[in-house]
Amino acid sequence: MNTKLSHWIDNVLNTDIPDNIVAFCFNLYEEGNGNWSMELVGSDWFDTENEDWASNEITDFESRKSLYEWSMDCSWEDVLTYMVNELKAYLTKGKHSELLKSRRGVGVGFVDGNIEILHS
Repeated sequence: MNTKLSHWIDNVLNTDIPDNIVAFCFNLYEEGNGNWSMELVGSDWFDTENEDWASNEITDFESRKSLYEWSMDCSWEDVLTYMVNELKAYLTKGKHSELLKSRRGVGVGFVDGNIEILHS
């Protein structure tokens, strides 16, 4: 499991999570020149058939103030695959894995693309 990513998620979720948050989405961004970033948002609805749930952001847990940033010289598809695997590992043994899985859904995807459901 990626230690840097785990610490970032741990720090972001080291807060009171509002009761109306029913789903979490890790939003990915391509910054250019092999640089990528990610934020975490919470939504008050979740639907496996309608990806708009991820746009219904209630909070970003202040993750926009300290985005998770990394470099990889590859395609966006490879970045998505990489992050899906890393987040699945976190959901298995991360500090806040039970918190994330206690809600209706957890997803990841590029803000202008499809959402991959990691847990529902």
